Amino acid sequence: MALNDSLSPPLQVSQWFNTPEPLTLERLRGRVVVMHTFQMLCPGCVSHGVPQALRVHGLFPRDEVAVIGLHTVFEHHAVTGPAALRVFLHEYRIPFPVGIDQADTASPVPLTMQAYGLQGTPSVVVFDPAGRVRLSHFGQIDDLQLGAVIGQLLAEARPQPSLEGAPRPAGVAGGSPCADGACGVDK
Repeated sequence: MALNDSLSPPLQVSQWFNTPEPLTLERLRGRVVVMHTFQMLCPGCVSHGVPQALRVHGLFPRDEVAVIGLHTVFEHHAVTGPAALRVFLHEYRIPFPVGIDQADTASPVPLTMQAYGLQGTPSVVVFDPAGRVRLSHFGQIDDLQLGAVIGQLLAEARPQPSLEGAPRPAGVAGGSPCADGACGVDK
C-alpha cells in the first residue's frame, strides 16, 4: 500500500443519489472511505464491483468506514443517464451514496475518473481517514485483500495502547523475553 502524502482531488459529481446533500471527501474525513466506480452496463461492475461495495457497506461500522459509489460513464452515454441510474440503484437495492461523475465536454472520460487516473471500471479507491489515497485498483479485487487494506487503515487510525507498565506473562523475567526471532520460557 503506497501512501500518497497529498490530499486527494475533489470529487466532480453532477448529481448525487441516496444522500440528502452532496458529499465531499472533506466531509468524510475521519473515516476510511471506499469508493467503488462502476457503470451499470459493465458486466464486471454488476457481477463483482457493486456486490462487493454492498458487502463492505454492510460489514463495517458506518462511523468508521464510508462506502460511496461513483457512476463513471465513458461509453454508452445515451442510455446510462440519471433516470436509468435511479432505476438501477432501486433494482439492485443500493443504499449508500452514489454520485454521477461529471462529464467532460472534450473527452468521453469523466472528470473524476481523469483526476484519479482511473483506467476503467470497476475500480476501487480507498482513502485513509486523513483523505489520502491508499489504494487504487482497476478490475476485480479479492474481498480478503480489500478487507485487509480497510482493516490496516482502521488499525492505523485507532490509538495504540501503551505496553509500558503492563504485567508480564508468568515465567517471563525482566527484559525482553524474545531475541533473535524466537521467544523462550524463563526457567
